Amino acid sequence: MNKVQINQNKEKIGFYVITIFAITIMFLMPPINQDGSYHQFVDSNKIANIPNFWNVISNIPFLLVGILGLYKLNFITQNKIQYLIFFSGIILVSIGSSYYHLNPNNTTLVWDRLPMTIVFMSLVSIIISEFVNNKKGQLLLIPMLFIGLLSIFYWIVFNDLRLYVFVQFYPLLLIPVILVFYKSNYNLVFGYWLLLIAYIIAKVFEYFDEQIFDNLGVISGHSLKHLVAAIGLYILTYTFIKRNLINLNN
Repeated sequence: MNKVQINQNKEKIGFYVITIFAITIMFLMPPINQDGSYHQFVDSNKIANIPNFWNVISNIPFLLVGILGLYKLNFITQNKIQYLIFFSGIILVSIGSSYYHLNPNNTTLVWDRLPMTIVFMSLVSIIISEFVNNKKGQLLLIPMLFIGLLSIFYWIVFNDLRLYVFVQFYPLLLIPVILVFYKSNYNLVFGYWLLLIAYIIAKVFEYFDEQIFDNLGVISGHSLKHLVAAIGLYILTYTFIKRNLINLNN
């Protein structure tokens, strides 16, 4: 067995370890019920007759990023369907999240979370195609989108968010491993790292929603979460537009 084969086997083992670890943790956790207090955001100010104004309006950047991505789709040289679904998902995130924040409840929350699973799963598919194997990424797209849809269905039926948590956080474990151990077909891969950083910052803002609002007095952590996540997606979209194909071996 040569050195290349050994490295490939190590990378595959890494995939399996992360996947098995994430699935094991998911099943060992007790069921996660939807907390009713989740819908009680600290900033409920009504402006221009729009309830929860900033939590609604802060979704506009997602719409702009999604439209930009679709408009510049001709810059994508491979796997256009994956990017089409990804950018369409970002647009749907803007619409679904705005709809939810106009009247936060479990019913409207479905339309907030469903588009996010589309974005999460299509992005992982894109990264697998770009870094690991083009065909595998394409083949995994539909099954991964189905798992995302299933996570929402499972939550609705059983009031258990474990599968949705898996869909949201498994990519956070998998993507860095792919970025470190595999070589992209393109340059400008920093966009993925900055998106991960932006997403982590966004989750911190979400967690400290009330404290941020109390200190700033104008905007809440949840609204900032939307803005930071949109900035991360914009940077990634910019790299998609500007990058060049440098490796045809995948």
